[in-house]
Amino acid sequence: MGGLAVLASGSGTILEALIAAGLPITVVLVDRSCRAEEVAERAGIPLARVLRTSFGPSFDREGYTEEVVKALSGYGVDFVAMAGYGTVLGQAMHDAYPGRIVNTHPALLPAFKGWHAVEAALEAGVTVTGCTVHIATREVDEGPILAQEEVAVAEGDTAESLHERIKAVERRIYPEALWRLLREGSPALLTKEEMEER
Repeated sequence: MGGLAVLASGSGTILEALIAAGLPITVVLVDRSCRAEEVAERAGIPLARVLRTSFGPSFDREGYTEEVVKALSGYGVDFVAMAGYGTVLGQAMHDAYPGRIVNTHPALLPAFKGWHAVEAALEAGVTVTGCTVHIATREVDEGPILAQEEVAVAEGDTAESLHERIKAVERRIYPEALWRLLREGSPALLTKEEMEER
């Protein structure tokens, strides 16, 4: 069983859940200064910084991605877990880790793709949304689904209150899906029946 790289940009709460689950994290990589750096350092996990210098149209996505791939080399990485990572990576990442990049999304894909999934669910007036763990592909929020779980939308929910309940589910099902992947060495896709049982 190989190692796991975790890519993070924010508060590090998903990273904390992955650490608590005992996953074999060999490196944490960040694209900006964030609390996830402190989480990694406190856990004694090597930290790689590939900081973005541009967030506008001039951003060289492919060049940046090549730097990320280079930074991960040497850490024995078999799978990559996106943990609130704010940069969409280019082709070089998918060439280096084909079918082995995992993402979590705060909605029941294929519904509500994109960065504002929680707000979109509220605007649509749905009574149920949830969390999806899936293999990342070049197409954002596509790729085979590894796990999903529903979260009910409560009356009076704000984007913040709903997102907190989704995150609680995410912190449980994401480590489970990653452990399954690491043990089996290939995407352990849930059957329709298994997803209905969850």
